[in-house]
Amino acid sequence: MDDVMNITDDITSSARPSELSKFSPALLTFAAVVTGFIMVIGLFGNLLTVVALIKCPKVRNVAAAFIISLCIADFLFCAMVLPFAISGFWTRTWSHGGALCKLVPFLRYGNVGVSLLSIALITLNRYIMIAHHSWYARVYRKHNIALMIVFSWMFSYGMQIPTLVGVWGKFDYDPELGTCSIMPDEHGRSSKTALFVIAFIVPALLIFICYARIFWVVHSSEQRMREHQRSQHTGAGTLNSTDKRSTVKDNRDTKARRNEWRITKMVLAIFLSFLVCYLPITIAKVADSHVHYPVFHIAGYLLLYASACVNPIIYVIMNAQYRAAYAAALCCPLARLPGLTSEKWNERHGYSFSNTRTALSQVSIGESRADPRASGLPTGPGPR
Repeated sequence: MDDVMNITDDITSSARPSELSKFSPALLTFAAVVTGFIMVIGLFGNLLTVVALIKCPKVRNVAAAFIISLCIADFLFCAMVLPFAISGFWTRTWSHGGALCKLVPFLRYGNVGVSLLSIALITLNRYIMIAHHSWYARVYRKHNIALMIVFSWMFSYGMQIPTLVGVWGKFDYDPELGTCSIMPDEHGRSSKTALFVIAFIVPALLIFICYARIFWVVHSSEQRMREHQRSQHTGAGTLNSTDKRSTVKDNRDTKARRNEWRITKMVLAIFLSFLVCYLPITIAKVADSHVHYPVFHIAGYLLLYASACVNPIIYVIMNAQYRAAYAAALCCPLARLPGLTSEKWNERHGYSFSNTRTALSQVSIGESRADPRASGLPTGPGPR
C-alpha cells in the first residue's frame, strides 16, 4: 500500500503545469472535445456492428467472426481508455492514481494489438479464400476460428505482462507527454521497440504480402475469364445445353467474384485506415521523443483514438449488406429489408447462403474455365 501511495505522490508531483506547458490550454481543450466525440461514435458504432452481425444470419460468415472481435476490442478501447484520455486533456494532469496508471496503458496497448491482429486474420482469410480456396473449408472450421480469435487476444495482452510487472520496462507516468505510457525500468530497458516490431511491423508485412498476392491472383484470373468469354462469343452459334449451363454458371461466378472483391477492398480500406491512424503517433514518439512539436503529438493521439470508430464508417460506405444489417439492428424488421431477404437481390450480387463457402471458393482460379470438373471442385452452387 505504501508503494502505491508513493507512486501516486510521484505522479501527482511530476505532473506540474511547467512540464505540460508545451501543450497549450486551447490545444488540450480541443483534443478533449474531439476525443469525446470519437468516444461516443466509437461506442455506438462498434456496439451496433456487433449487434448487427449477431442479429442478421445472412451476414454471419468467417470474416464476420473476426470483425466482431475487432469491434469488441475497439469498443473496450472507447469505454476503458478514452475516458482517461479526455480527463488528461481536460485537467492537464493524471489524477487517477498509480494503479490505473499501470492498467490504462496495459489496456491501450493490448487493444491496439488485438485490432491489428484481427485485421491481419481477416486479410489472411481473404487471401486463402481467393488464392487457395481448396484449403478454405479445412482451415476455417469453427474450432480453428475460435482458436485464432483467442490467440489474438492472449498474444496481444500476454506481450504486455512483462511490462506490467516491471520486468521489461514499466507502465508509468510520462511527464513530457502528460500521460501514462511505457517507460524505461531501473535498468534502462523498455519494451516499446520490440512491441513495435513484433506487434506492428510483422502483421503489417503479412498483410502487405497477402494483398500483393491477392492482386496478382485476381488480375490473372480476370485475364483468363476474359479469354474464356471471348472464346464463348466466337462459338456462340454452336452453343449446346451444356455450354449454356456453363455460361450461366460463369455469370454467377463472376458476380460472386465481384462481391468477394468488394469485401476484400473493404478489408484493404480498414488496413489503410489503420496505418493512417497509427503511423503518425508512432513516428512522433520515435522522432520527437522530447516533444518539440506538441501539435504533431496531439494530432497523432487523435488519429490513434479515431481508429476505434472509423471501421463501422467504412462498413457503411463500402458494403450494402452491412448497411441493411445496421438498419435491421436499429429498427427495421428483416422482412422489410430486401437487401437481406430477396433471393433476386442475392442472385444479382452473387451471394449464396446455402453454403459457408461462396461461389468464388468453388471456382478453380488456376484451372481452365472450359471444364468446371477439371478442378475437382463442385460444379453447382449447393453444398456437397
